[in-house]
Amino acid sequence: MQTRGILLLCLAFSVLGTGCVGTGPNTQQGAVTGGAIGALAGAIIGNNSGGHNALGGAIIGGAVGAIAGGTIGNSIDQQRGTIYGSEREATTTVVVQQPPPPPPPPPSEVVSVQPAPGAVWIPGYWAFDGYRYVWVSGGWQMPPPYHYAYVAPHWVYRGGRGYIFVRGYWR
Repeated sequence: MQTRGILLLCLAFSVLGTGCVGTGPNTQQGAVTGGAIGALAGAIIGNNSGGHNALGGAIIGGAVGAIAGGTIGNSIDQQRGTIYGSEREATTTVVVQQPPPPPPPPPSEVVSVQPAPGAVWIPGYWAFDGYRYVWVSGGWQMPPPYHYAYVAPHWVYRGGRGYIFVRGYWR
């Protein structure tokens, strides 16, 4: 019975981790992997402790692992910048039948000093999550290897499916 609970907990963390908005793939993978490893480690430690509480250990370990993994993954995403290398990779699941209303005016952004030679300033943008706009701040990013041009986030009309939001990507 406890094993089933641990598996359900790992699955729940996986679902939560894949739903991160405004993050790169390393953040999501880090949260999922960290949550699964943390839940497993916490269950083992909790089961071998004096209270034999595997479920409690799995919950604590999974939460800590997901936070730590997501944080590490996010730092990698920030160092590497937007790592989507094609429109296919950057295409979201946000689909609307009509173009969404225009976004609010962008807030003013302060462009800091270029952190490294070759870094490119990517301006902030309004991302649409299917219900509302969410501001994604701009920042310096290093182009991934063999990618030289940045394509800003945009909407693409895909026939019968409607309008699909595409995150910014490198080509």
